[in-house]
Amino acid sequence: MREAEQEARTGLDQERLKRTGADLDKRFPVALGLYAVLAVLVWFTMDAGKIMVMGRPVDIRLVPIVIIAGLALRTVLARSAEKIRRSGNGESGTTPRSL
Repeated sequence: MREAEQEARTGLDQERLKRTGADLDKRFPVALGLYAVLAVLVWFTMDAGKIMVMGRPVDIRLVPIVIIAGLALRTVLARSAEKIRRSGNGESGTTPRSL
């Protein structure tokens, strides 16, 4: 029974490893679009109250927007890192300097 579970897990791990390159490039614009939709929803659904941050009033809607922007930045950096890794493996014709 455990051998079958391990084989299933190994199959899933191999499937995840295949999700590189073109598949991730297709998902990138979708991810950024969803981040934008989420930011718009936050902006229009949250109250326009103010909170004090280091002695200055800050619009409370900006807090989740900054968090979403950080996640979007992380996504962009991860894609760039993946492109650099792929170019190091010879899969792509670009070099890290041309990015």
